[in-house]
Amino acid sequence: MALAETIDESYQPSDDETFMNERQRLFFRRKLLQWKDEILRESRETLSALQSENENHADIADRASSETDRAIELRARDRQRKLISKIDAALARIEDGTYGYCEETGEPISLKRLAARPIATLSLEAQERHERRERVYRDD
Repeated sequence: MALAETIDESYQPSDDETFMNERQRLFFRRKLLQWKDEILRESRETLSALQSENENHADIADRASSETDRAIELRARDRQRKLISKIDAALARIEDGTYGYCEETGEPISLKRLAARPIATLSLEAQERHERRERVYRDD
């Protein structure tokens, strides 16, 4: 990117600017990379904790509780692994210029939605339509 890789920390994208200008792309790129780094750090901490927690519990209830906690933690890490692939896909969209645009309609996704869910690929309206269709098919 031509813009310096550092951007003012207080910068917030605004609807008054041209949509997905260079500053906005850099803002969302940084946000996504920070989110990914946080997930990876938490995963390393979990792995370390799971490796060091290799205790033998004398009580069967303690052992069962420990195994349940471990299974829940591993499920959470698996969800986060999938989230990382979505973050990587969003970063690729920033690079190819399609980030911030609805995959279904091609219209811009609101900055408010992107700030809340930077991996969003659908506008709020398209997401709601998608969820309504899922509910209809799920009820069958």
